Amino acid sequence: RGDVTTNRAEGYFSLFKKGMRGIYQHCNERHLHRYLAEFDFRYNNREALGVTDSERTNRALKGAKGKRIMYRDSFGTAV
Repeated sequence: RGDVTTNRAEGYFSLFKKGMRGIYQHCNERHLHRYLAEFDFRYNNREALGVTDSERTNRALKGAKGKRIMYRDSFGTAV
């Protein structure tokens, strides 16, 4: 199936775990999908794939357009 191997999956999750330890230090399980989505975006839009900083910024802004996360919605409680 193309160039998908277990080595790629292991490498991806190895980088994700290093990022979680090095950048965030702590992650509530409830928000894990958000951290993973951010990491996935950064992994798929990295310089090694030829994506420039301006292209990455434009893609991030296009993906955020029309989306809004309220503090109370992210924690499930009223503020």
